[in-house]
Amino acid sequence: MSVPSAAAAAAAVAALLLPLLMAGADPSDESCLLNLRNSLEDPANSLRKWTKSTLASPCNGFTSYLVGVTCNNGRIYKLSLPARSLGGSISPFLSNCTNLQTLDLSSNSLTGPIPAELSSLLNLAILNFSSNHLSGQIPPQLSFCSYLNVIDLHSNDLSGPIPDQFGLLVRLSVFDVSYNRLEGPIPVLLSNRTGLPRFNASSFVGNKELYGYPLPPMRGRGLSVLAIVGIGLGSGMISLVLSFTAVCIWLRITEQNSATAGGVMNDDDGKISHAMPDY
Repeated sequence: MSVPSAAAAAAAVAALLLPLLMAGADPSDESCLLNLRNSLEDPANSLRKWTKSTLASPCNGFTSYLVGVTCNNGRIYKLSLPARSLGGSISPFLSNCTNLQTLDLSSNSLTGPIPAELSSLLNLAILNFSSNHLSGQIPPQLSFCSYLNVIDLHSNDLSGPIPDQFGLLVRLSVFDVSYNRLEGPIPVLLSNRTGLPRFNASSFVGNKELYGYPLPPMRGRGLSVLAIVGIGLGSGMISLVLSFTAVCIWLRITEQNSATAGGVMNDDDGKISHAMPDY
């Protein structure tokens, strides 16, 4: 009786685990990857295994045969495709990967905006879109991803302000928006964080119209010390040259007047001497 019982128990366990191990056909994850694949350009053919059939079942328990995809318990929890020469845009349907914790599409040639729909990724901890050609404003809705620990958007073409709401992300320990086209003041809650990791100037440099601590004062927003010293020295030199010129002119005029007066005196003396009789 013991052998049949053991076999029955094993069959029962397998029956329980089989749906978990083979379920990877989560409709949300399938839609997430399928739409992302359609929005991307892949000149290096690095996503050749991302076919319609494989995307229909991206996860097999804790494993995935798709490049850049890591699974956990039958769901995608990490999507990492850095430096694969990918073009195109970021699909807003990435929001369907609701278990996603890491999203890294850095060092590619992606264009277009950052989709505001990514705010639905409530478990997201790492967001890295750095070194692309993304444009438009940074969606303030990303602050809804309260578990965000890393936001790296450096070296893009992003414009507009840094959302003030990012200062409410208390878990944020890495923040880099350098070398974009951002403008306006740096949110105080990002630049002066009490009891939280602070971000230095390297997180914000390379944005000509961005200002505020910890960046140095903008040149257009007040004269620098060197400019003030230069203006002072320039004014002093001009005054000195003008004064010297005025003195030279005055001496020349004085000299000419003296010479004229001397000539008149000599002429008069000559006339008098000739007019007086000899004794």
